[in-house]
Amino acid sequence: MSLTKQERRARIKHRIRKVVFGTAEKPRMTVFRSNKQIYVQCIDDSQGITLLAASSLQKEIAEASKGKKIDQAQLVGKKIAELCKQKGIAEVVFDRNGYLYHGRVKVLADAAREGGLKF
Repeated sequence: MSLTKQERRARIKHRIRKVVFGTAEKPRMTVFRSNKQIYVQCIDDSQGITLLAASSLQKEIAEASKGKKIDQAQLVGKKIAELCKQKGIAEVVFDRNGYLYHGRVKVLADAAREGGLKF
């Protein structure tokens, strides 16, 4: 019997999270994508707090992208890189959260790298 998409993603997510861990100096940058939106957070796992967050629901991103999901992901990637620079974070650990490194997740990661983040 084959796995459903959700079960497959959950297995991948658990496999990734065993290895990926964020600290205050090098937080874990995790991505969540829904059918219409994309969200990213920088998390300090040692204290269990979210340091930064950006999403396609933010007003300036929602107005600029006008519904194209790839454009939304690119703007969110640039926004999180800008927020990290303001907080003095230069390096993060990328957590794709069980999603394939393809499409919107890849565009977001590339935009964050262009914004100056290292991972």
